[in-house]
Amino acid sequence: GSDAVISAMDALAAVPTLLGRGDATGSNSFVVSGEHTASGLPILANDPHLELGAPGLWYQVGLHCTATGPDCTFDVGGFSFSGMPGVIIGHNDALAWGLTNMGPDVSDFFLERVYADGTYEYDGERIPLETRTETISVNGGEDRILEVRSTQHGPLITRTMGAMDLLSGTPVPAGSPPGGVDGYQVALRWTALDPGRTVEAIFAINRARTAQDVARAAAMFEVPAQAIVFATTSGDIGFQAPGRIPIRGEVDGPVPSDGTWPRPGWDPEYDWQGYVPASQLPSLLNPEEGYIVAANQAVTTPEEGPFLTHDFDPGYRSQRIRAILNGLIAGDEEITVAGANEIMLDSRNPLGPILMPAIMRLEIEDDFLQSAVDELAEWRDAGYPNDADSAGAAFFNTTWAYVALRAFGDELGENQGMSGGSRWVQVVHGMIGQPESAWWDDVTTVAVTETRDEILLQSLTEARAHLTRVLGKNPSTWRWGDLHKSAFYHPILTADSVPGPIASLTNPAPFPSDGGIATVNANGWSVTKDERGMLDFTSTSGPSMRMVVDLADLDASTWVVTTGTSGHPWSGHYTDQLAAWRDGEVYPWLWSEEAVGEASRNTLTLTP
Repeated sequence: GSDAVISAMDALAAVPTLLGRGDATGSNSFVVSGEHTASGLPILANDPHLELGAPGLWYQVGLHCTATGPDCTFDVGGFSFSGMPGVIIGHNDALAWGLTNMGPDVSDFFLERVYADGTYEYDGERIPLETRTETISVNGGEDRILEVRSTQHGPLITRTMGAMDLLSGTPVPAGSPPGGVDGYQVALRWTALDPGRTVEAIFAINRARTAQDVARAAAMFEVPAQAIVFATTSGDIGFQAPGRIPIRGEVDGPVPSDGTWPRPGWDPEYDWQGYVPASQLPSLLNPEEGYIVAANQAVTTPEEGPFLTHDFDPGYRSQRIRAILNGLIAGDEEITVAGANEIMLDSRNPLGPILMPAIMRLEIEDDFLQSAVDELAEWRDAGYPNDADSAGAAFFNTTWAYVALRAFGDELGENQGMSGGSRWVQVVHGMIGQPESAWWDDVTTVAVTETRDEILLQSLTEARAHLTRVLGKNPSTWRWGDLHKSAFYHPILTADSVPGPIASLTNPAPFPSDGGIATVNANGWSVTKDERGMLDFTSTSGPSMRMVVDLADLDASTWVVTTGTSGHPWSGHYTDQLAAWRDGEVYPWLWSEEAVGEASRNTLTLTP
């Protein structure tokens, strides 16, 4: 409630999420039973979608005791973060696992009545705020001292932004204390601010060998809540939802119990009432269909299980993966390691079948525009591929950008959170059969009410003009990759902060990319315009790595990361995997000591 809530939401949106969620990001994971694989044992694939950066996020590591025993229990390999003990995603000699963001709602805003004397109201009493200071050391400058004030719900996150009066639409129960001259403050209740056991969970899953071991590890995997898919060398495949999921107090009144609105911090009935027991979180073991897909989609229905979130991914990626697997299984085609990698590279645009029927029914009298629409027809007949060399993909995605701007940008404003991503695809999916919907109307036009077909035709015309300007008059020469490029930026040494020669070393040159919005190969982009007012299709998020594990032959597994395993720009391993990642290629992920020894190029021995 209040502009303070809006400011607080902006601040919270900047908090990083471990394994990707949102319109331009996500993660794919799937595991296939040995009944449907060429090797006869499960195959597991995972490609977490995250912000693209240089150096890349992941380290490819192996953690092996020279002699495994009670005093040294690690024999595991996979992907980890710099400074993170253990392997976050990977396999040992008995079990492989992948992670995707489950996306549960694990944070709430609490409105707090804070008084000038440093107290706040709770259950009819005035309680002193807790105060601490944080010192931030600044290289080459003076230390910055921050004062953090907290209620029992968490830190107040509106002090520096100023607390305002409540917005008229924010529900507040009758009898609530007035906001006062300075309005209500907003406190953040978030599971990540509490002590947790996630590192213990990582160690436990590194040692896990069975589905039961995974469940025990998941019970400690509190923050962030990651959907775990796993497979074992004994043939099991499974899914386990971990996480510390709050149980919200349900109170009769205007404030929903699902956390969609700020909760009254002065009333203990609105407090969290504990956490969902691990035994009640969703899980699955050896399903009849012979595979499991976890791609940020809903894992429970509103009618079953504990409340997790309203913010699941709409499911276009998971549906596409399921469709591919169902087709292979129905055709008695065995899934291989290479085939699993190909699934992660699939670039079919799910918006194509939604918009194209209406587009192709339009009456187009302009030959100049029709020549571009002809490319769309060929693109449709090819299966809607968002391939970098596709002319149809270039025209369709540009058209979609203008459709989104005309249908929603007029109400919301350009570059104001209207990304055109999967949730907007879902909205248009529901609107496409309503040609007179008010959302199709461009509210900036006077005395005119636009319909679906008018917006589509205007968007096609604008897209034709835009691509003529940037790619040329001949639609057959357009290429999606000439618009849609993956860009990798160093977090500090970006092109804007350092001289050009250094920037060229730390920031790889952008290159054409397949994929796009809501595709399995999720090289996402947003409907935004640059400083020149031109559409910007740059992808700054995508698969941060790709891995496929064959539980029948661990030496047959494959992996690749976005850039390389070194964070040093002058190292030969800073970007030596980038071309393979770009082209959908992978490297052997050797496991056995003999295979690793034969393939090794360098050895570094650290002695005490």
